[in-house]
Amino acid sequence: MKFIESLKNVWKIEELRNRIIVTLGLLLVYRFGAQVVLPGIDAAQLEGLADSTDGGLLGLLNAFTGGAFANASVFALGIMPYISASIVVQLMGIAIPYLQKLQKEGASGQKKINQITRWLTIAICLLQAPGYLASLPALGIPTSAFLLGTGPLFYFSSVTILVTGCIFAMWLGEKITDKGIGNGISLLIMVGIIARLPASFLQNAATRLEGNNVMLILFELVLWFAIILGSIMLVMAVRKIAVQYARRTATGDYEKSAMAGSRQYIPLKLNASGVMPIIFAQAIMFVPSLIGGSSLLKETAFGAWMQTNYADIFGLAYNITFALLIIVFTYFYTAITVPTNKMADDLKRSGGFIPGIRPGTETSEYLDKIMSQITLPGSIFLAFIAVFPALIVKIMGVQQGWALFFGGTSLIILVGVAIDTMQQVNSYLLNRHYDGLMKTGKNRKAAVA
Repeated sequence: MKFIESLKNVWKIEELRNRIIVTLGLLLVYRFGAQVVLPGIDAAQLEGLADSTDGGLLGLLNAFTGGAFANASVFALGIMPYISASIVVQLMGIAIPYLQKLQKEGASGQKKINQITRWLTIAICLLQAPGYLASLPALGIPTSAFLLGTGPLFYFSSVTILVTGCIFAMWLGEKITDKGIGNGISLLIMVGIIARLPASFLQNAATRLEGNNVMLILFELVLWFAIILGSIMLVMAVRKIAVQYARRTATGDYEKSAMAGSRQYIPLKLNASGVMPIIFAQAIMFVPSLIGGSSLLKETAFGAWMQTNYADIFGLAYNITFALLIIVFTYFYTAITVPTNKMADDLKRSGGFIPGIRPGTETSEYLDKIMSQITLPGSIFLAFIAVFPALIVKIMGVQQGWALFFGGTSLIILVGVAIDTMQQVNSYLLNRHYDGLMKTGKNRKAAVA
C-alpha cells in the first residue's frame, strides 16, 4: 500500500510527471534507433553477427549497446565513445594545466570541458566506425548481406551514419539530464543493458528446462537477488566521520549567550570510485590479446597462450588479472576524485573540526588514512562482484549471456543508476511532503491551507 501511495504521489506532482514522460519518450526513441539497421545491409542475414556476439568481450559490448552492436544498427557504437572521451578528458585534467584551470572556473569552465569532450567523442567515433564496419564480415555477416557492396560509398555513408548516431545518442542523454530525471547518459546505458536481460534469462531458463532443472532456475534467481543486494550495499555504504561545528546561540539576554556544538558527519563512501575501476580495467584487458596476436608474438607459444586466455572473459587468467587491475584502479581513481586536502581546508574555513584531530594538515592526513582503510575492502568486494559471472559460469554452468547480469559492469551500472534515479524522484517528493515517501506525509500546500 505504501508503494502504491508513493506512485500516486509521484503522479500528482506535475513537474515530476512531465519529466518522467519526457524521459520515457526519449528512451523509447533510443531503443527504436537500436533496431534500425544501417542502409545497405540486409537485416535478414544478421544471424551470424548475433551468434558471434553472444558471449565474450563482444557480448559485453553488445550488452552495453542494448543489442545495437549485433543488429548493425545506426546506434551500433552506442554511447561508449562519449564515455571513453569523458574518461580521457578526466584523466588529462590531472596533468594538463589548461584543463585544471577550466575545472576551477565553475559553470563556464565546465561548459568548455563538455565541448572538448564532444569533439573528442567525434574523433573516437571516426576511429571506431571504420573498424566496426571492417570487422562485420569476420563476425559472421555474409558478403551477400551487403546490398551495395563494401566500397568507398558504403564506408563513407555508414561511417557518417554511425558517427551521427553516437552524437544523437549523446544529445538524447543530455536532454534527459536537462528535461528528464537523473543522469541521461547513465540511463541510456542502463536501458540498453536491461533490454538484453529478458532474452538472456529466457534462453538460460529454456536450457535448464530441457534438463528438468526447475529448482536450479529458482536457485539462480535467489542468487541473483542476493548479489544485487550486495551491490546495493557496496554502492550505498559509507563511513561516517563525526564533525563538530562551533556556533553561538542566544537565549534572551546577551549574558546568557553560550557556545553550543552542532554535530554533523562527513560521509566517506566505501566505494567512492563507483564503476570506473571496472571500466578502466576492462579497457586494459583488451591489450593482452592484441599483444598476443601481434606480429612479434603471434607465432610463439606465449603469444598463442595470451590470445587464448585473455580473449575468454570467463577464463582464470583473465579474471585474476582483471581483479588485480580493479583493486589498483580503485585506489588510483579514489585518490584523484576524493580531495582530502580540500575537504580539510573547507572544514577548517567553515569552523568545523573532527573531535580529537587538529584542523588543517592533521585532519587531511586522518581523512586520507580512513579512505585508505575503507578502500581496501571496498575494492576487494568490487573485484569479487566483477569476476562473479565467471565463477557461476564455471561452477554452475550458467549461460554466458545470463551470467553477465550476475556482476561486473552491467550489474554495478544497473544498481547505481537505479539508486540515483530513485534519489532524484525522492528529492521531488521531499520538496512537497513533510515526511518524504512516508505513508503519513502531508502535502505542504494542503498543510499550509
